[in-house]
Amino acid sequence: MTGTRVRGAWPLSLALLAGASWAQDPKADPHLARNLAATCANCHGTAGVAKGEMKTLAGRKEDELLKLLADFRSGAQPATIMHQIAKGYSEEQLKLVVKHFAALPAKP
Repeated sequence: MTGTRVRGAWPLSLALLAGASWAQDPKADPHLARNLAATCANCHGTAGVAKGEMKTLAGRKEDELLKLLADFRSGAQPATIMHQIAKGYSEEQLKLVVKHFAALPAKP
């Protein structure tokens, strides 16, 4: 009976792992970039257009934003919290977020 349970657990485990990788596939989830970028709204505005001292992200060039995020991750760019935020994303996730903001209009 124990062997049957173990053999039956493998398909479930594989299905769960496949589901986890599917959730990070931008082709499988068309809203993934927007959902990842939602964290940025607290400081940079819901549409990437900041109010006050923060920088606007909407409409900026992808390579410019990627370089800035890489500099935050490495510590080359001074910041208060962006070092930790940038380190919380994979390279692929950062590319999705940058692509999302670059596609938005700079002024709503």
